[in-house]
Amino acid sequence: MSEQNGSVNLSIENNIGTIEFFHPKGNSLPGAILRKLAETITSAGDNQDIKVVVIKSRGDGAFCAGASFDELIAIDDYETGKEFFMGFALVLNAMRTCPKLIIVRVHGKTVGGGVGIASAGDYTFAHKDAAVKLSELALGIGPFVVGPAVERKVGKSAFSTMSVDATNWYDSEFAEQKGMFNKVHETTEELDRSVSELAAQLAKSSPEAMRDLKAVLWKGTEDWDLLLEQRAEISGRLVLSDFTKNFIRKFKSKS
Repeated sequence: MSEQNGSVNLSIENNIGTIEFFHPKGNSLPGAILRKLAETITSAGDNQDIKVVVIKSRGDGAFCAGASFDELIAIDDYETGKEFFMGFALVLNAMRTCPKLIIVRVHGKTVGGGVGIASAGDYTFAHKDAAVKLSELALGIGPFVVGPAVERKVGKSAFSTMSVDATNWYDSEFAEQKGMFNKVHETTEELDRSVSELAAQLAKSSPEAMRDLKAVLWKGTEDWDLLLEQRAEISGRLVLSDFTKNFIRKFKSKS
């Protein structure tokens, strides 16, 4: 996978597995990146040299710009649409079923699928500038696949607020108050220090105890394999609408 098409890399140090994803367009998530990210999370979960996983993205701009608009506008049939949105389902289910605790580092603004990744972390650190937005309804799609992960963290009321008012950015204070972010930092240095300190602490903790804690934290999500596939089917159908195609064309013409 070339840098122009994005990348997903796993590094291991002191029993900490750090997964970094990157895409030149705001760390957006095309289908290949989504599947590589899901595979890498699963691989880290199976690796006996890894005791805790950290997920981050590269750079100092956006943490994640969400779905790749280039791919969305190219979708012209239902099966392709479902396959694309299944990429998000695969990532969220990989995070859910990974037997290792996952720390997510959110350094900047995040949209759509990136909000799902932030919400699926077992502990999520964020920078004060890390505003979040569920923009899917504005596109004519709706946050169907990421919805269960976001609602699990922030509750139905806050999820409703974010998903209905789909053009609004919600600041890091909102995300922390609602439980999406566990801790927010003023500077990148403080953010990195906290991520490193917790990861190091967990790397020295009992793997068995952390695995059992992970199972307790995710209790009640056992139906997500089917649920998220059903949600991907909804998005795969809606992405074919003229509304969505026209919205993306207008957006791309302005950018």
